[in-house]
Amino acid sequence: MIPQIEKASSLEIKNFQEKKLKDLLQYLERYSPFYQRFFQENDIQISEMKTLEDIQNIPVTTKDHLQQFNNDFICVPKSEIIDYVTTSGTLGDPVTFALTDADLERLAYNEAISFGCCGVGKEDTLQLMTTMDRRFMAGLAYFLGARKLGSGIIRVGSGIPELQWDSILKFKPTYLITVPSFLLKLIEYAQQHDIDLKNTSVKAAICIGEPIREQNFSLNILAKKIKKDWDIELFSTYASTEMSTAFNECEMHNGGHHHPELIIAEILDENNLPVADGEVGELTITTLGVEAMPLLRFKTGDMVQAYNKPCKCGRNTMRLGPVVGRKKQMIKYKGTTLYPPAMYNILNDFSGIDSYVIEIFHNELGTDEILIKIASENISEELLLEIKDHFRAKLRVAPKIEFASSEEIDLLRFRPLSRKPVDLIDRRI
Repeated sequence: MIPQIEKASSLEIKNFQEKKLKDLLQYLERYSPFYQRFFQENDIQISEMKTLEDIQNIPVTTKDHLQQFNNDFICVPKSEIIDYVTTSGTLGDPVTFALTDADLERLAYNEAISFGCCGVGKEDTLQLMTTMDRRFMAGLAYFLGARKLGSGIIRVGSGIPELQWDSILKFKPTYLITVPSFLLKLIEYAQQHDIDLKNTSVKAAICIGEPIREQNFSLNILAKKIKKDWDIELFSTYASTEMSTAFNECEMHNGGHHHPELIIAEILDENNLPVADGEVGELTITTLGVEAMPLLRFKTGDMVQAYNKPCKCGRNTMRLGPVVGRKKQMIKYKGTTLYPPAMYNILNDFSGIDSYVIEIFHNELGTDEILIKIASENISEELLLEIKDHFRAKLRVAPKIEFASSEEIDLLRFRPLSRKPVDLIDRRI
């Protein structure tokens, strides 16, 4: 079912959000130690903030603010906090987020309508292939969303292809929630153990943590590899702990849908002003309906492009294209601007590469350097040259590449207490 506000006209959505914004500003002024101080320091009169355009006069909130003043963002007494989660800390120290009972209900609603975007219904069963522990919000959100939707859920956790297939064959899930590269391991296990991939209960995978689409919404190399052997539907998602909201693809597969009842989304340039239609900018969000730690004009660090034409699925909301890259992970290499996803796509194109990790660091001149460590059973000069040729053809530059053991790369990718594999190590930070 599509929420009525997501089928409303753009003007109706704007009016709806402006009412929600007014409520939020009053709430922040009354309960948020950080924003009380922030409004005073910047001489912000919230009574003057009446339209979505007006909030451009409010300075942005950054990850640095969250890290430096973490507890000052909390708007409720400790007795009302039900759950604590932390961010992954990809671009710095992890940040703690507190959630009230109402926040958990909002999280469940978000995931239920996001699953609904992907076609999940009460008759479906989802197999959760990610952790629910380690202070990870996403796993909890998936469970709560499935429960609210009335769908079945199998909490298997991450890894262990044997246990995943045992659960698939035993409980017959229709959807998998997984990091897409793990599907390749499931395919490999199935082929080694005579499991017929054309004859399983699985009809789709909701893919998290890694991109599966190019900027034009076509499948990227990783997704094509999956589909070649296992012809299931793949849905892309985008979310973050900070916004407690997800942008999921619908069956049209042309971007993740915005939920205007949960979040105000801006796409900003370097001067924190809206980019022109069709341009890439930094996603900046204002959360709606969050009790414990609401955020106002928070810069996510993710560079994206927005699409505003109505979707054939019936939703009239904005859609987000695939993340181009993270602003802090932008690399200036030999005169060329690169983002990690472009390098992932090239590396995923090689069946001879078993695993890899990309390291970025500053050289003695202070400029960016890239080192890619690759594990392969077929180490050869020919493979190395072929990879470099692909980089030159696609990105116009060829970074330094060296071979390493799978064990060495796994130690770099799977850090102690990590909740997901790390493909990029940025040593410039």
